[in-house]
Amino acid sequence: VTAALAGLPRGAVLRARLSVDQGGQVALTHAPLPPNPAVWRVVLSDMRLEAGDPWLRIKTSHRPIYDAARAALPPGIDEGLLRNADGELCEGTISNIFLRRDGRLLTPPSRSGLLPGVLRETLLADGRAQEAVLTVADLQHGQLYCGNALRGLIPARLITP
Repeated sequence: VTAALAGLPRGAVLRARLSVDQGGQVALTHAPLPPNPAVWRVVLSDMRLEAGDPWLRIKTSHRPIYDAARAALPPGIDEGLLRNADGELCEGTISNIFLRRDGRLLTPPSRSGLLPGVLRETLLADGRAQEAVLTVADLQHGQLYCGNALRGLIPARLITP
């Protein structure tokens, strides 16, 4: 791992992915990380997550629903929001969802079906966010954000067809 990380270019803002296969082989890929737009344009995905799916709980390269939802994004759209079978908001294809309402930062509970995410877990642990079941209707009553540890919190605007 140390040898792989030592090969990263210095002084550049990068998106890096370190992966380990079943045999313990380490691979590192990287690419430049473009700056975030001031506001992400997001849409609701038609794809649904199963809240009890164990693959949602861990960071893995097994991401068929996320990859398909991301590939289906219309041009000019930055993120797709995924819901579970009950219609609860879960997460984005590459981010967690947050809603600032009444001075509180809310994020869907893990039981709704989502990857907990490092940024999300940090905000919850610090008391800067709290879990709440969120629906599409809730998006009309607060400021939507998408976020992850790589990009931070990004203001978002729901685009409806």
